[in-house]
Amino acid sequence: MIHMTLEDVRHLVETVLRRHGFSEPHVQAVAATIVAGERDGCTSHGVYRLPGCIATLRAGKVSPDAAPEVFDSAPSVVRVDAHGAFAQCAFHAGMPLLVEKARSQGIAMLAINRCVHFSALWPEVEPLTERGLVALAFTPSHAWVAPAGGIRPLFGTNPIAFGWPRADKPPFIFDFATSAAARGEIDLHRRAGKPIPLGWGIDKDGQPTTDPLTALNGAMLTFGGHKGSALAAMVELIAGPMIGDLTSAESLAFDEGTKSSPYGGELIIAIDPQRILGAEAARHLQRAEAVFEGILGQGARLPSQRRYEARVLSEREGVRIPRALYEEIQALLVA
Repeated sequence: MIHMTLEDVRHLVETVLRRHGFSEPHVQAVAATIVAGERDGCTSHGVYRLPGCIATLRAGKVSPDAAPEVFDSAPSVVRVDAHGAFAQCAFHAGMPLLVEKARSQGIAMLAINRCVHFSALWPEVEPLTERGLVALAFTPSHAWVAPAGGIRPLFGTNPIAFGWPRADKPPFIFDFATSAAARGEIDLHRRAGKPIPLGWGIDKDGQPTTDPLTALNGAMLTFGGHKGSALAAMVELIAGPMIGDLTSAESLAFDEGTKSSPYGGELIIAIDPQRILGAEAARHLQRAEAVFEGILGQGARLPSQRRYEARVLSEREGVRIPRALYEEIQALLVA
């Protein structure tokens, strides 16, 4: 393992991105997401993503410098055309107008089109909670996941994120794939030579497997059987055809076998409790705290609690990167 401060991680990621021709807005936005993943202990969304980022660029499947284009489509609708770049800059370009519309209308949506999905969705949700908004986010990916009862990939990992603001406390956020595990998590098991749990994937004949490579070459499974499958289908629809963008199967076809990052759209919804509840907002938001206290009072943990704990620790003590991954990233500085 290699010990690094978060500033070391940021410098390394920014240097690699600049070396490969990413414009400064994309360097800053992508690096911020990678550092946040590493900082919060989400290693499958940290520097592990950087080689894939460069591979996607080399395959011609992401623009390193496209400027996002923002459209004020309706009183509650913002659209951003990412023009084939990673989603982060498009989100940051559209977020101010999304917040403004949510405050005005009570609810608003941001549709990001023609973007390359990068990492988790909580980096899109957390900034909205910091502004006192409730937020949801959805995106399809590549067709890696079989529907419940099926054996062939059709859905993406199709994550869902939700954020709830809390006064003087970290927001309540969950962000999970509708697959039983994130694809990156399975690949990390492959890299480490570790088996995956039963229920994460099947082989090409639909048989259960604990071998990560066999699962990656076969099909991943949804969590919760038919329930996760239904949610995955929902994400396909509302963050694909509903916003005029690709399904997971269409994204995989666009990939043309290059194993690049998923291409398509994202849907982000922001809700303003103040606009809905007016003078009663503070009282009702305080009532919500009883739900969180009820969870913690039983010895359970809140989603993202581990992330916040890891954040405090890593900001003080830094992080540890597998040496093989570190050397792979170092090679990108000269390749």
